[in-house]
Amino acid sequence: MVAVTEPVAVPRDPRRWWALGALVASMLVLGFDLTILNVALPTMAVQLGAGTAELQWIVDSYVVVFAALMLPAGLLGDRFGRRRMLVAGLAVFLAGSLFGALAGTPALVIAARSVMGLGAALVIPLGLSVLPSMFGEDERGRAVAAVSASMAAGLPLGPLVGGLLLDHYWWGSIFLVNVPMAAVGIAACLFLLPESRDPSAPRVDALSAACSALGLGALVLGIIEAPERGWDSAVVLGAFATAAVLLAALVARERRAVRPMLDLRLLGRRGFLCNTLAATLGTFVFTGLLFLLPTYLQEIGGSDAFGTGLRLLPMMGGLMVSARVSTALAARFGPRPVVTSGLVVLCFAALLGSRTETGGGYGFTALWLTIAGLGFGLAMVPAMDAALGDIPAEESGSGSGLLMTLRQVGGAIGIALLGSLVAGAYGARLDTAGLPAAEAEAALESVSGAHAVAERLGLPDLARSADAAYVDGMGTTLAVCGIAALVTAALTALLLPNPRPAAQRGGAGAVVPREADDRQ
Repeated sequence: MVAVTEPVAVPRDPRRWWALGALVASMLVLGFDLTILNVALPTMAVQLGAGTAELQWIVDSYVVVFAALMLPAGLLGDRFGRRRMLVAGLAVFLAGSLFGALAGTPALVIAARSVMGLGAALVIPLGLSVLPSMFGEDERGRAVAAVSASMAAGLPLGPLVGGLLLDHYWWGSIFLVNVPMAAVGIAACLFLLPESRDPSAPRVDALSAACSALGLGALVLGIIEAPERGWDSAVVLGAFATAAVLLAALVARERRAVRPMLDLRLLGRRGFLCNTLAATLGTFVFTGLLFLLPTYLQEIGGSDAFGTGLRLLPMMGGLMVSARVSTALAARFGPRPVVTSGLVVLCFAALLGSRTETGGGYGFTALWLTIAGLGFGLAMVPAMDAALGDIPAEESGSGSGLLMTLRQVGGAIGIALLGSLVAGAYGARLDTAGLPAAEAEAALESVSGAHAVAERLGLPDLARSADAAYVDGMGTTLAVCGIAALVTAALTALLLPNPRPAAQRGGAGAVVPREADDRQ
């Protein structure tokens, strides 16, 4: 007979919904910045002379710093005050945005994005870590959905506002627009968010943080440089070897620590592991698509920056709709069928998108983007809610930091790996026969470079070859995404626990301990 235990009541702070509004404002800034940059990548390729590898680093420098420093940032908030660190993170993000607006070379933009990643590392895990302490189980799903939806709400606004700015101003305006939004987030946190902390949280381990940052950076470096240098080059193999040594050292050090920064014991909880895997895969595909699609829509589809923002709306709309519905579905049926169904839908969308052709109209693209958005929301929101619910209350800061770190690692690898797959396929397929060496190198750098060479030399066949090469590479990456989503769906269907609402398990008010849920 299973013992019945009383649930622990979470104090109902009357300011909790106002506090949630402060978190939503903060997350909105980060969601806004993510897509406003991606829609500007083709413009930056032309105006800054950035190649595909530099564009990947402009996006990935933010994500790598973000993922590497998220765990120590969560612990700093636990020890010294989550509201204080949230405000500090938004201030750093604001400073990085000002730096980016004034940058004049790809290298300086990469540096500015790294500073912004540091700010984001302070904001996101702390924003999530306060939810379990403010909301009970009956409200936490809605709170997680609101925070996730706030980032999703920033996603469609980013391309639209970014498109308007790029059509009238220089590319640096996409960074400058973050300044007032970050200032609003700071004011909201100061006036609405109550302070919370956990003085017993473990201290930040500088050596572990260094191993995490350098190991992840080396891994991304190897993936990004492989298409140009070759997967068997000394630089690429050295980067992978360095990443393996540093990340292995990180795991070994954390396993021996009495109070680890990276609590690997959480990965032994089946529910946390499977839900984190599903959320990481969704982030892998989502960030990779946001990197690839603007180039396709602008350079091949002929859209301007604002038109690209409009054409991304079907995916964002599908994400927002399914994020709202998925919480209710998970409450009724449990997270396992909802997360698994979302991954299957995402697989279908990716395989459908892999059939895209250069001469196809936008209607087909809008169709598979809408389906992809629906799959993202169905999979990620209930997976994140269930993963957060599986973290012990005393480890909310480090646990949510681990969850978000793994998600952002998935995002960084998604941009690096999927971008490298496209770059490799594009370089192998593009016909540069007969071109002078300098023009051939410029054409191989990016689609925009090939179009510029084709226009300058009067070679329409080169432009058509570049379009076909890019679409071929994008089709390959979408097929990879579809297969990865299907494999993850099979794993969640087989392994993910499926705790049901209390009323369905044993009558009104009955509560089954988590140990019983984990055996389902």
